[in-house]
Amino acid sequence: MTDILKTSFNRRTVLQAAAVGAAGISPALRSVVYAAGSDEPEKKEVKIGFIPLTDCASVVMASVLGFDQKYGVKIIPSKEASWAGVRDKLTNGDLDMSHVLYGLIYGVHLGLGSPKKDMAVLMSINNNGQAISLSKALADKGAVDGPSLAKYMAANPREYTFAGTFPTGTHAMWMHYWLAAAGINPVSGAKLITVPPPQMVANMRIGNMDGFCVGEPWNHRAIMDGIGITANTTQDIWKDHPEKVLGTTAEFVKKYPNTTRAVMMAVLEASRWIDAGLQNKLKMAETVAQKSYINTSVDVINQRILGRYQNGLGKTWDDPNHMKFFNDGAVNYPYLSDGMWFLTQHKRWGLLKSHPDYLGVAKAINQTALYKEVAGAMNISVPKSDMRSSKLMDGVVWDGKDPAKYADGFKIKA
Repeated sequence: MTDILKTSFNRRTVLQAAAVGAAGISPALRSVVYAAGSDEPEKKEVKIGFIPLTDCASVVMASVLGFDQKYGVKIIPSKEASWAGVRDKLTNGDLDMSHVLYGLIYGVHLGLGSPKKDMAVLMSINNNGQAISLSKALADKGAVDGPSLAKYMAANPREYTFAGTFPTGTHAMWMHYWLAAAGINPVSGAKLITVPPPQMVANMRIGNMDGFCVGEPWNHRAIMDGIGITANTTQDIWKDHPEKVLGTTAEFVKKYPNTTRAVMMAVLEASRWIDAGLQNKLKMAETVAQKSYINTSVDVINQRILGRYQNGLGKTWDDPNHMKFFNDGAVNYPYLSDGMWFLTQHKRWGLLKSHPDYLGVAKAINQTALYKEVAGAMNISVPKSDMRSSKLMDGVVWDGKDPAKYADGFKIKA
């Protein structure tokens, strides 16, 4: 069948079909949109790393549901133990791509704590859906949110330890931002450590930390195990915030452009599938809960992906700003301002000694042109601007217009 199609349609026909959107063309032609002639993926198997977190779902489901093969590639999901491991395997070529922390890609690109290598953010794969957990021991003493934690710490001086998942990553930055918004200096007034996501609950159980920021399902797991409470969700810090991305090296994109496009299409299709309805979300939860992926019970995952939250202290609520994978395409665009925000926080907390070329770095990393090409082929809308504006929990607006001024403008910083 494929051979017939290859001879029946020249490259221009296929690309024209792509331009009108995969949704509006025949299934036979759709399968060769990027798999015919010179547009055929250069590399058939793509090893994509993931950490056991709910937000690895679009990469996993792209493989499980066969969306990858529809676009002419085979995704091999590779379960990794830590973000440091993901970083090393991405940079040395053991992984082709990964479900990865936004700030990790930026950190590697700038050589923060690792050898410098040019990196690429292909697309965002989720917004929202992380949380800040405090130990049950602290909660029992009245420290249940930022202000009450600050009050308790002031009245009971000792070394307080909080964990993120990687020094330049999203969770470390949410934890820093949240503590600072409560008046706690995370550099001078607390100790910040790095713990891989699946090890957070075990470490809190033995008293290694007072609180942590991590992705789901580990915050909900802490509640179910009776050792932690949810003090805030990350969507409380920043509604629709950037979180994980599909990341790779600049070298991979240059060497395998068709493969890169094909994987992006498969992951985008999986993202759209997950967000399409309740049944799909529940099927996703059942799949990613399995031992080969997250290795936890389904009930730890399925509540929060539907926006059904509890804090471990008797409060329950429905959160419309729960983890989103597609949201009509709003999730996936790699906004330049999103990447720049992480740089402002790296500067704020002393990871960067001087101001970088914020916009220049974001333009080098975020593959906006490539994303627009892929989204156009799939009839997915893209925003008019590479920048977006948001007001964070402390009332400060981030819009990417003056990143140096923004980074220097915080009262609490390193």
